[in-house]
Amino acid sequence: MKNILVFGASGDTGKYFVNYFLDHYSGKEYKLIALGTKNISYFSDIGIEYHQIDIRKKEQFKNLPKDVFGVIHLAGMMPARMKGYDPQKYIDVNITGTLNILEFCRENKVDRILFAQSFGDIKDYAENNIRLSFDLPRKFSFTTDHTIYVMSKNFAVDMIENYHQMYGIKRFIFRLPTIYLWSQNDSYYVDGVVHKIGYRTIIDNAIDGKNVEVWGDPTRQKDMVYVKDFCQMLYKALFVQRDRGYYNVGTGIGTSLQDQIEGIVEVFDDNKKSNIVFRPDKPNAPQYIMDISNAKDELGYEPKYSYLDMLYDMKKEKELGRF
Repeated sequence: MKNILVFGASGDTGKYFVNYFLDHYSGKEYKLIALGTKNISYFSDIGIEYHQIDIRKKEQFKNLPKDVFGVIHLAGMMPARMKGYDPQKYIDVNITGTLNILEFCRENKVDRILFAQSFGDIKDYAENNIRLSFDLPRKFSFTTDHTIYVMSKNFAVDMIENYHQMYGIKRFIFRLPTIYLWSQNDSYYVDGVVHKIGYRTIIDNAIDGKNVEVWGDPTRQKDMVYVKDFCQMLYKALFVQRDRGYYNVGTGIGTSLQDQIEGIVEVFDDNKKSNIVFRPDKPNAPQYIMDISNAKDELGYEPKYSYLDMLYDMKKEKELGRF
């Protein structure tokens, strides 16, 4: 039996992927092993082997299972999880940590690595063209608190390419926009200061029957991709007969801000008391649609969740309380 290691499994996306794998894999050839920084019992509760590891410390890799087929690298430091501003953490986790993972892959002759990249490297294109192609060259700002983060993820991608070309490790890169999911954690950091996640505020207001607001231009569109569709992409890349791939994560469909808000009210306002209030005086929301054509062609990926399907499933996960 070959092992598949999921670094960053104790994060929200990691937990979803582990459950997705359990729901979809019925063979005996591969065993999934979860790795993360947190001391939690979640994985033992669902029958998954779990190792606590700090990827910045190479000596901790010595105790990991061997005979590894694939590595899914979801671990990383990101602005949304950083209190204050300490760019050294981006270097230590996203660069040094990724190098340690790559060395583990080389030493253990791992077949492939799957890596979660930020779409911050091409986000600026959306200002002039709402559809973001999967093959756009990098273009990002050098004047924000996100810059070192984006650069650290870019360098991690370049290191993975180096190990692909020098050592033959198959590599699959996934460029992530906002990934929507249900989690107990409803806050994130903006410029180092904690805030409640915007869509969670809207959901809470809808549940409470309060007014919900549509800020700025209600026609602006965004690609609303659900975590379980991202998990589908990862799962397919684990077993695809290819040496490499670079994919945008998304649905390829834009959902207008007005439709986003109306959908939340439809799904979460059980008592139908919320009113939608338009606020054109407020700032516009970002807009972008991810080109996923090569993911469809090369992985056989087809998004399963429409926007409303996603909301209903999020509501189901909220009620189940798994995450």
